Amino acid sequence: MNNHLPPKPSLQLTLNYFIMAKQAGIIKLKGTINDIAFYKTADGHLARAKGGVDRDKILHSAAFARTRENNSEFGRAGQGGKLIRTALRSLMQKAKDRRVVSRLTTLLLAIIKTDAVNSRGNRTLSEGNLAMLEDFDFNINGKLGTTFFGQFIPSFDRVTGDATIAVDAFTATEQIGAPSGTTHFKLAMGVAELDFPNKTFSFSEMHMGILPYDNSAVAAANLTASVNPNSTLPVVVVMGIEFYQEVNGEYYSLKNGAFNALNVVNVDKV
Repeated sequence: MNNHLPPKPSLQLTLNYFIMAKQAGIIKLKGTINDIAFYKTADGHLARAKGGVDRDKILHSAAFARTRENNSEFGRAGQGGKLIRTALRSLMQKAKDRRVVSRLTTLLLAIIKTDAVNSRGNRTLSEGNLAMLEDFDFNINGKLGTTFFGQFIPSFDRVTGDATIAVDAFTATEQIGAPSGTTHFKLAMGVAELDFPNKTFSFSEMHMGILPYDNSAVAAANLTASVNPNSTLPVVVVMGIEFYQEVNGEYYSLKNGAFNALNVVNVDKV
């Protein structure tokens, strides 16, 4: 008879940002043990210490001045990201990955830090280098640059408020890297005028219609959408492609849009 009990499994914690850790052992925990809370997120099973610095100290102590400045700018980046996502929602809802919020917020925070006008803690997106937004993909699993290989030129006219993407003629099967099962596709563009301080926007879009994914030629076209003429606000132009599968005359978004692309192709700032 073996009277020996099996060894207790050890809980391995991988340090992450000082107070948060990832559970790396065989057995994953949920709940609270002493001052450690264990929980599950989209990033896996995590653990963190309960409690923290007194809120009043963070808000008023001189020792936490840098923390307050960082929090202010992080919050501004989060609000800016929400405004962009809301403005582009009609195009983005089927062309995004599960980390797009954090990826966009990280980029916008970097843009805020390029503001050379305002003091630390008061820096803004409007004064930052918004050109850094160009080539941002909302779906990391379906990048425009590795999906659509046709030639196109984006432009924006501030006087008229017209954003245009001139697309050269192309053949779908030769210049579109479509996922397996694709029978049709749609090219689309959108333009958003963004008022970050007031959290408002204007938006319009245009698409080429649903086209067959085959070796027939697609004629050159100008996709045009407009915002307010003579605007002094930042303007973002995006281009995307959506894939479909036709079943009995109905078009279904292929794999729930897992490989659809949406990319910032132009940023215009006064």
